[in-house]
Amino acid sequence: MPTLWFCLVALMLAVYVLLDGFDLGVGIVHLGVAHTDAERRAVIGSIAPVWDGNEVWLIAAGGTLFFAFPVLYASSFSGFYLPLMMVLWLLILRGVSVEFRSHIAGGVWPPFWDLTFCLSSALLAIFFGAALGNVVRGVPLDAQGYFFEPLWTNFLFGANAGILDWYTILIGVAAYLALAMHGALWVAYKCEAQVAARARGIALLGFWAVLAVTLLITVISLQIQPQILLNLSAHPWGFFFPAIVIASLAGIFYYLRGVATPTKARLAFLHSCGYLFGMLTSVAFGLYPYVLPARAGPALSLSIYNSRTSDDALRIGLAWWIVGISLATAYFIFLYRRFSGPVRPGETHSYD
Repeated sequence: MPTLWFCLVALMLAVYVLLDGFDLGVGIVHLGVAHTDAERRAVIGSIAPVWDGNEVWLIAAGGTLFFAFPVLYASSFSGFYLPLMMVLWLLILRGVSVEFRSHIAGGVWPPFWDLTFCLSSALLAIFFGAALGNVVRGVPLDAQGYFFEPLWTNFLFGANAGILDWYTILIGVAAYLALAMHGALWVAYKCEAQVAARARGIALLGFWAVLAVTLLITVISLQIQPQILLNLSAHPWGFFFPAIVIASLAGIFYYLRGVATPTKARLAFLHSCGYLFGMLTSVAFGLYPYVLPARAGPALSLSIYNSRTSDDALRIGLAWWIVGISLATAYFIFLYRRFSGPVRPGETHSYD
């Protein structure tokens, strides 16, 4: 049961990154791909029906984490209190900027909300990446399973490192680049003509940056977190997850080349989903069975065994989880089918 719930939590977080990830990416690139107000409305309109629903997966993953691994929930939410408050404010600003842009008219307000949307999306991508970097690197857990880290110290990797050091910042930059590419591919798929062409250009540039940073963080992470190599040595089938990353990157490059078509744009975006899924599942596989490694070593680390709730509770919760996730999945299938197809300049689906 603990392993099953570990996989379910990892899956829900991966789905959140795939879905809300292109929302964040659209926010990052929309000032570059859209040059007129009508184009920006079309770009924002491509995510307007789904962006708030996509965040449901983050809430669901947090609730599942609280239920299945309450010790991890308590430890991480107390140790990362300040960054979590910053993330909360960025989520609020992003939502406000999307909604207020169409309700507060005036010469200065649309550019202000556009800039707020861009900056909040970019910072969220970087913060989420830095959080993942902290999980891979490990935190200074004590014997009671709690920790405290300053936001930063000297930005050096080591015992006195803060939440932000050169490694976690690198992972944050990698997340920014990956989600920017993801969002650009979504725009290329959903929008038309010049907007789609600009988005393809940004996505192609982003591809080369993502390729380089993926190689870099892979090499560094293998040195920083020894559990990854231990799991790969013990379970060679785990190389399947990095293989997804490699195949997805090849697919993105293949479908971005040549003459642009709607089918190529859709397939490139789906391969971007595969890349993000492969990266996140590779991290989950590499860390298992630990959910929050300690810098001092495995003895103080939180694992799926010492941070879980009882097996009886996990079995009962599984039945309710299946019902709830089935309803949510059915709704999302309906939502994405309902708002499928391209968004043209001047059209905003339910944006207004």
